[in-house]
Amino acid sequence: MPIFVYKAKNRSNRTVKGDLDAQSLEVAENTLRKKGFTSIKVKPKPKDLLEGTFLEGRVSTRDMVVFSRQFATMINSGIPILQALQVMCEQTENNKLRRKLYEIRNDVEGGASLFDALSKHPDVFDSLYTNMVNAGETGGILDVVLNRLSEYIEKAANLKSKVKGAMIYPAVVSFVAVAVIAIILVFVIPTFEKMFADFGGALPLPTQIVINISRWVQGNILWLILGGVAAVFAFSWFYRWEKGKTLVDRWLLFIPVFGPLLRKVAVARFSRTLSTMVSSGVPILYSLDIVARTSGNKTIENGVLQAKKSIAEGQTLAEPLDATGVFPPMVIHMLSIGETTGALDTMLSKVADFYDDEVDVAVSALTSMIEPIMIVFLGVVVGGLIVSMYLPIFQIAGQVM
Repeated sequence: MPIFVYKAKNRSNRTVKGDLDAQSLEVAENTLRKKGFTSIKVKPKPKDLLEGTFLEGRVSTRDMVVFSRQFATMINSGIPILQALQVMCEQTENNKLRRKLYEIRNDVEGGASLFDALSKHPDVFDSLYTNMVNAGETGGILDVVLNRLSEYIEKAANLKSKVKGAMIYPAVVSFVAVAVIAIILVFVIPTFEKMFADFGGALPLPTQIVINISRWVQGNILWLILGGVAAVFAFSWFYRWEKGKTLVDRWLLFIPVFGPLLRKVAVARFSRTLSTMVSSGVPILYSLDIVARTSGNKTIENGVLQAKKSIAEGQTLAEPLDATGVFPPMVIHMLSIGETTGALDTMLSKVADFYDDEVDVAVSALTSMIEPIMIVFLGVVVGGLIVSMYLPIFQIAGQVM
């Protein structure tokens, strides 16, 4: 349905602006008159050149949280879904989300369910979101489900930011270290080498080693850059391969230092997602399928899909997850108790809360440990290069004295 922008006077003689969707210009004008607007100017909304392109931007986590909470509040207040969607269309600040909501509103007005309307926009509303909305519509608890979704999205975003924070710091420091060392080897040391050649005489062994490394780097710098780019592309290709992704993801969970952190993140994400879906009434088999696809780790995904297969055959959830070797014994026992007592969502929620706190502790410990290691590494390498270059100068000064 076309969208029109308008400028008019309301009953208080104040100028108001906005947009609305209508079948034609006449229908839009009549709609505004029925609302008591006068001196109406209406025209079709100009098409945004960025619409539908990557330049349009993206829908952020905050946008989704605000939308879900406000939508839940209106549904809980008894406002019909169609009217609530219209309000959200008018007040949503994100251009992409506003455009999507207009399309969703039109689909719902045409007779589609909210689940079907949202499912047409997987780039904004993923399978987890749409399936929970479907469960909420079916069970008549849409407002409750939307509130759970907003809480889930917020907590998932916080977890993701913690991991990014833990990874970015060592990555940035490592990049700076490599850049500094490269600059010294390519630009600084050749200057010293020329000066030492003018002095004549044999150079100390450490100085000669550094000069040889500098010559090798200068002579092969193009190959080093090409090799680095090729390594990145080779790893990307390998990771896109099914077996390669499985091997890398499993290795990541068991590497020293970062492995335990990634494992705790995986357990927290799995528990939070499954708890949210089960408590909202999504069938366990559908929930496991979505949890597997959103896990972000192939080892976790395979374990969850195996658990789904076991449950479909009448077995328990805990045993196949235990076989992955990723989930700690405490988690397996709590899952088993939750299945036995019928309180699986409660147990999963407790596990998620516990591992969220564990991730906080692990990130703080990791940052505290990496910082001195990086400082010592930079000090030893850069300091070693500088001392090596000054050794001949000290030697000459000693001979003069």
